[in-house]
Amino acid sequence: MVNGNTNMSISLPEGMKKSIQEVAKQDYYGTPSDYIRSVVREDLKRRDQEKLEQMLLKGLHSGKPLEMIPQKYEKLRKSLRSRIAKRP
Repeated sequence: MVNGNTNMSISLPEGMKKSIQEVAKQDYYGTPSDYIRSVVREDLKRRDQEKLEQMLLKGLHSGKPLEMIPQKYEKLRKSLRSRIAKRP
């Protein structure tokens, strides 16, 4: 284990293995593993973005919208600060 990394062994068809090695070399990744990590990071980022979008859409369709005037906003802000302060 180096720098907190662990090993994971995967099986790939020979053609895919060669393609990964070529892309890693062409795009100046240090190793094929560096390339695979970047692909996984991008996929995880995309999934998080999709989750956020779904949550926002759920919120948009959750009911009648409320007008947010400065006084209501400040009241909500104080309430949230109070709840956060009570956390263990």
